[in-house]
Amino acid sequence: MSAADFTGFASLFPNETVTHSYVQDIPLPAAPGAESPGTFALVTLDNGLDHGKPTTLGPNTLVELGTVLEGLRDRAARGEITGVGVTGKPYYLVAGADLSAVKSLEEREHGLHMAQLGHDVYATLANLGVPSFAFINGTALGGGLEIALQSTYRTVSTGAGALALPEALLGLVPGWGGVYLLPRLVGPENAVKVMIENPLSNNRTLSGPQAFDLGIADALFEPADFLEQSLAWAAKVISGELVPERANAVDPSHPDTAGRWAAAVAAGRKFVESKTSNAAPAPGKVLDLMEANRTMNQSESAAVECETLAGLMQTDEFRATVYAFLDLVQKRSKRPAGAPDRKLARPITKVGVVGAGLMAGQLALLFARQLKVPVVLTDIDQARVDKGVGYVHGEVDKLLAKKRISADAANRTKALVSGSVSKAAFTDADFVIEAVFEELSVKKQVFAELEAVVSADCILATNTSSLSVTAMAEDLQHPERLVGFHFFNPVAVMPLLEIVRAPRTDVAVLATAFELAKTLKKTGVLVKDAAAFVVNRILLRLMGEVTAAFDEGTPADAADSALKPMGLPMSPFTLLAMVGLPVAQHVQESLNTAFGDRFPVSANLHKLIDNGVKGLWETGPDGSVAIPDSTLSLMSFGTSPSTAGQVLRRTQDALAEEIGLMLDEGVVAGPEDIDLCMILGAGWPMFLGGITPYLDRVGASERVNGKRFLPPGVASGPAAG
Repeated sequence: MSAADFTGFASLFPNETVTHSYVQDIPLPAAPGAESPGTFALVTLDNGLDHGKPTTLGPNTLVELGTVLEGLRDRAARGEITGVGVTGKPYYLVAGADLSAVKSLEEREHGLHMAQLGHDVYATLANLGVPSFAFINGTALGGGLEIALQSTYRTVSTGAGALALPEALLGLVPGWGGVYLLPRLVGPENAVKVMIENPLSNNRTLSGPQAFDLGIADALFEPADFLEQSLAWAAKVISGELVPERANAVDPSHPDTAGRWAAAVAAGRKFVESKTSNAAPAPGKVLDLMEANRTMNQSESAAVECETLAGLMQTDEFRATVYAFLDLVQKRSKRPAGAPDRKLARPITKVGVVGAGLMAGQLALLFARQLKVPVVLTDIDQARVDKGVGYVHGEVDKLLAKKRISADAANRTKALVSGSVSKAAFTDADFVIEAVFEELSVKKQVFAELEAVVSADCILATNTSSLSVTAMAEDLQHPERLVGFHFFNPVAVMPLLEIVRAPRTDVAVLATAFELAKTLKKTGVLVKDAAAFVVNRILLRLMGEVTAAFDEGTPADAADSALKPMGLPMSPFTLLAMVGLPVAQHVQESLNTAFGDRFPVSANLHKLIDNGVKGLWETGPDGSVAIPDSTLSLMSFGTSPSTAGQVLRRTQDALAEEIGLMLDEGVVAGPEDIDLCMILGAGWPMFLGGITPYLDRVGASERVNGKRFLPPGVASGPAAG
């Protein structure tokens, strides 16, 4: 089909921000003593907006690109051009399909048209009659990377970042040829890494050098003269002077490849189960396609890809994922609800951290690396201070060894971090955060000591996970300077920052906190000062229900596996061990004090803590997991066991109740902030859309609260519910 055949379909999207295809003819440079390889047509994809507005591929964009490529195919047939290249505006090749357009496709037929349109356009690129080149100058996601894969040859900039096929995370499959081409180009094992492991590991992406090492790109050039170097390289390829080698490429028909292909797919399935408990359809579909297309030609695979895409676009999981990814992570996180005008924010030129333990060290490293200002740790004796500073220096050395920072950056970061046994070191600090023991009296004493030495404008922050910020501020001379600044562990990895406003927190202090969160590359969410704020309150309600069912006599494996349909990153008892039984019990006790029996305190856990038990499960020599008899002997159980299904429903209803109460209390501005917190702070699966769409879909919201959290169509099909 021709791109023009899809004009009627594209007209359904009048508000699309079109990425235009601009063509420039470039005479290719000749080798010394040789004739020029001819005229090269360079297509630049550009939406005319600044680099904060990524280029994307919507229906109108694809129709225009297809029309341009068809014209270039005709020119190639006439001998006017000897090669075609595709590149993008600064920082982008293309950031993938236009998800705003894709999520609006309410009919399966429209989804099929979108899939077929992409395939037809990309098939034109792959069959121009002359070599095609992709010059990957920046971000290349999804359909953007597939443009490169459909080209005959590829170059990539060392400065390019965010190269990926993230569709498995988004509830889709790489549907414009990536799932067919990638395993043939880089090998099945690497293809599974790019299409499955990376998306399901916090949406990990590849840098330009990493893509080159895998074999996705044929050549690697520096950003300063990337286009010039790419054109010179293309000239050598077209003239026959250079033939790229592809060490990782495989022939699917080779007898040795079949076993590798099957093993890679099997490993991918095992990884998917470990990450999602097979609760999301898309990752499995990616592997189904890859498994099947080994014996297909590209057009046969394309037909199956189109049908698969069309089906997935109609699933609640896809709509929920788009809500989570586009509406929350991409949009709401950048415009936090309730955040004051950033113009009110104060500059931060020095940071103080009270405490020198593990959390304090993580905070010091983050502040030093991102703010690039002096950071001082304090503690009660020199040994603790030295250990804290040593931890930071050791982490910097690890980053250097992994080549994630330069030697100069490592030296500068180390020089910024110092320690002291006296809080007088904070006299010229603009921001001081405490990271001491989670006990209200201890924190109040710390703030009293700080207020005696810091300047009048110094902001004080607490990293408490559950205690009242209001109570910490009540004895301060200037309670308006205190704000909650709750990080999640590990600090370097977890993107959420719960910013807690107490009743008297000053608006300029709050504005500074949000601006600081942005500089630290964290997502700040405004929360009311209520016990355990958002993430820990929800997680402890969840763990409390599962633990209570266990204490009542439910078998441990049934209780622990009951939430598998939620596709959570780890089971409740595994999470309990990771957090630490004493920490979890301490927070549970705080919540029990604040909210009563909704947060029961387990006598069994108390016994385990008293006896130094770290967790319920132990792994035997054969890999089996069980609760040791020595642990069981410490506990006592009721005689009212539940089935796994009953535990799941009980937990769903408890979560719906708790979130309904949190919204009634005004803990956050809306259910969207609950979802954003759980995705970024607890690893709640993107394919669920966050927690509230999941509770809507399973009926818990209406069972408990008599209404949905979100309107139909926001994170589900428009006809749902």
